[in-house]
This record gives sequence, structure tokens and C-alpha cells, in this order.
Amino acid sequence: MHDRELMIRAAAPLTEIIHIIEPDRLSAPTPCSEYDVRKLINHLLFWGPSLEAAARKETVPPPAGSEKDVDLTEGDWAAALDIHVKRTVAAWSRPAAWEGTTHMGGPMELPASLVGGMVVGELVVHGWDLARAIDRRPAWDDDLVAYLHDELAKNAAQGREMGVYGPEVAVPASASPLDRMLGLIGRDPAWTR
Repeated sequence: MHDRELMIRAAAPLTEIIHIIEPDRLSAPTPCSEYDVRKLINHLLFWGPSLEAAARKETVPPPAGSEKDVDLTEGDWAAALDIHVKRTVAAWSRPAAWEGTTHMGGPMELPASLVGGMVVGELVVHGWDLARAIDRRPAWDDDLVAYLHDELAKNAAQGREMGVYGPEVAVPASASPLDRMLGLIGRDPAWTR
């Protein structure tokens, strides 16, 4: 699988989910315990320009203030998020996006392939979070999920120390690749509202 194909395959379920979230579900809890649906959509919109710019090796800081102080879900948030996802996919679909180093909204340089893997993770994991919040079960292909598991495993301990991931959730050895990946980063694959 070419790196540039990853974004397309990661984003497809998320773009479907975006368009079926009803307004009355915006306050629904998600498996990402600090976010309800509205706050998770706001998170994706807040960091989206930085993640897209990273593919072009540009530094675009997030909006002024913290994401808790900014509400980007006013108006047609679904259209805005759909555009953001499509732009991110297009930017990361260029082979050069995965080469060299880049920035994620700040001055620290990181390997572009690491940042690309993180963006794939954002699309898949938060797509899953939003889907579960509205009682849907999205599916990503096993090759993509295996890639993502390997990428997340490289930094899982550091992610837990930083509070990005929760404690690992034990899943059976026979669990699906998606469930094993979710458990690795502290998501309970059996989560329900």
C-alpha cells in the first residue's frame, strides 16, 4: 500500500459519518471521554488546517486560544468538516508529503511519515468515535488498520504519558485488527452509549 492511498482509505468512513450526524446527536457522548460529538467535531475542525498544512511542509498554527475556547461548529459544520477532510486527503495524497520532515502547527520538526501516520490515526480513531456515538459500526480494511496499529504502537507509551491515549484495554487475541488497534490506544471496542 502506498502512503498516499492511506488517507483516502482512512477518510472514506469518516466522510460518510459526517453526513448522517443529526443535530440532536451533537451532545451525545463519545468513546473519547473528554469529548461529546460537538466537541469532537470542534477538535477536528480546530486542528484540521495544521494537519493539512503539514503535508505541504507549511506551518499553520491552530486558531488563537485553546480549542475549548473556540467553537467552530456554528453554521454548516458538516460541510466545513467534509471540505477539511477532502483537503487533508488531497494534501497527503502527494508522495512528497510523506518525505522529509514537517511541522504540526508549531516549530518542532517531525518526520513527515510520522505525522502522516498520526493524521491517518485522527481520521480512523475519531471517525470510529463519532460513529459509535451515533450507534454506527464503521469498517476500515484490515491492511489499513494493521498499518495504523503498527504506527500507533511505536508511540503508544509516549502517547499515554502525554495523556493522548488512555490505559491499554485488553482485547482477546482473536479480536479484529480494528479492535486490537483501539484497545492499544485505550479505547474500549465494546463501548456503547
